[in-house]
Amino acid sequence: MYHFRPRHLLFPLIPIAAVAVFSLVVMLLWNAIIPGITGWAVLSYWKAMGLLVLCKILFSGPPGRRFGPGGGHWAGRRAGMRMAWWRNLSPEEREQWQERRKEWRATWQGMDPEQRAKFKASWKARCGGWQEKNDPA
Repeated sequence: MYHFRPRHLLFPLIPIAAVAVFSLVVMLLWNAIIPGITGWAVLSYWKAMGLLVLCKILFSGPPGRRFGPGGGHWAGRRAGMRMAWWRNLSPEEREQWQERRKEWRATWQGMDPEQRAKFKASWKARCGGWQEKNDPA
């Protein structure tokens, strides 16, 4: 049986409190930095909240849309571009790519750790190096 708990009434207050705190942070940062650098006016709390809402609208698009004006996360956009590339391939070219991918996977799975390390080193030299998560450098 469900028991009513008054704390459930607090959940709608969390976003309101977050906007209030962010507005205070925007106001304090603005007033500490901008007037000294540019000579622009000091912001009141309500102007800071308006500026925060304006930035949200300008840089995130209207409510209900996610991840910016173009829609979709950057990784999603890259995936969309890859899919557009894939759609433009003929069926024969798709089959060739699938076969090559199977060959690459089989080659990688057939390598022992020493061969994999040599392979990674050769590609790292080819590509100008990269930082792996486990590399201490």
